[in-house]
Amino acid sequence: MRRALPALGLAAVLTLGACSGAGDGAQQGSAGAGSGASSSATASSAPADPDAPTGWGPTEGELAQARALVADWDAARLAGQVIVGRFQGHDAQEAAAMVRDLHLSGLCVTSGNVVDAEQVRALNAAVSEAVAADGRTFPAILGVDQEGGSVSHLRGIATEFPSFAHAGPAVEQGPAGREVVRRAAETTGLELRDLGFTWVFAPVADVTVGAADPTIGTRSPSTDPALASAAVQEAVAGFNAAGIVSTTKHFPGHGSVTADSHESLPVLGRTAEELATTDLPPFEAAVEAQAPAVMIGHLDVEAIDPGVPSSLSAPVYDFLREDVGFAGVTITDSLGMGAVMGREKPAVTALNAGADLLLMPPDTRHTHAVVTEAIETGEVTRERAEEAAAMVVALQLWQQRVADEVEVPGDVVGGGGGGGARGGGGGGGGGGGGGGGGAR
Repeated sequence: MRRALPALGLAAVLTLGACSGAGDGAQQGSAGAGSGASSSATASSAPADPDAPTGWGPTEGELAQARALVADWDAARLAGQVIVGRFQGHDAQEAAAMVRDLHLSGLCVTSGNVVDAEQVRALNAAVSEAVAADGRTFPAILGVDQEGGSVSHLRGIATEFPSFAHAGPAVEQGPAGREVVRRAAETTGLELRDLGFTWVFAPVADVTVGAADPTIGTRSPSTDPALASAAVQEAVAGFNAAGIVSTTKHFPGHGSVTADSHESLPVLGRTAEELATTDLPPFEAAVEAQAPAVMIGHLDVEAIDPGVPSSLSAPVYDFLREDVGFAGVTITDSLGMGAVMGREKPAVTALNAGADLLLMPPDTRHTHAVVTEAIETGEVTRERAEEAAAMVVALQLWQQRVADEVEVPGDVVGGGGGGGARGGGGGGGGGGGGGGGGAR
């Protein structure tokens, strides 16, 4: 493949496109039982054309292969495959053992888990080895929040691009600016892969209202839905080109609410018409760019399912599938956030609503036990559990294939940023598994 543009040059060009329309958004976190199963064809029937694309990454053949794999799994293994865990500290072997013992799909790494590039590589390698020892022939989910700007959990290790707020003004400059945004995402993806990651929890697709938005702020690409859409589309394309799974977030849009979902459940009071013209276009653009995964935010979306967190709402997942047209993997925002903490069995509710992946529950082992029991008792049907797990496995098969095809160039070296990661306050409570809600 062609070599990536020099990372620092990309950062400089993005900075030139900066605007001050968004708020600070310095807090590290992504705000961020129904028909919820994906819209892909069910059952174990072989696809007519196994090489046909699904539109979100995997081929129909890879999806069929994934369904065949999970059909033989017991409840504990199915439960593990739909959970992305959290862990405390820096102990790679402890983290790997949890992934192996609980059959977890993988882990989200936060700044609280990071020391330096060598340690991050060792951690990701240990988890990958544990997944192989568990009998899996597809890679683990090894994810990180690396949006640029204030939400960058690999400071001093990966290139520190400016906040995504610079992407909107960049794409406004035309094809050259769009190319810069795409190549910035591609470079980020290649650096993450060099460190052993397979997922990135970016890009942010929220259209911010500016200073009144306490959570997203400069993490948003623009206050203009058209510019935000163009930026998201280029970012997704860049991550896809790098062979890493991107996660467009936080559906259906966290940029206009005035509460922080790390602490409470924000109310998204826009009408259906307002959602369609303001919040949804960037997510529709992501679908057009073949986004592999979408993160569902913790929002009370009055126009769709009032009073229910969107991450736990079947009508919201159905809306994403049927109205927006997304057929890929759905993942909740961190289940350790205040908007959903304290609710009874939020992981089970989310899975029944249509989530394929449950992100960073506050107690990974307890959540695994609860979901396992729910599958065994039928509270979550085996069909729903298998479909969710198969979606995740299919996406990992795609990531494995594309990563094999796309070599990391020699001039893209994660860890070249000089010095260890600046941890501490940037962890947002997620790395240690304690404190509020995780760093989403």
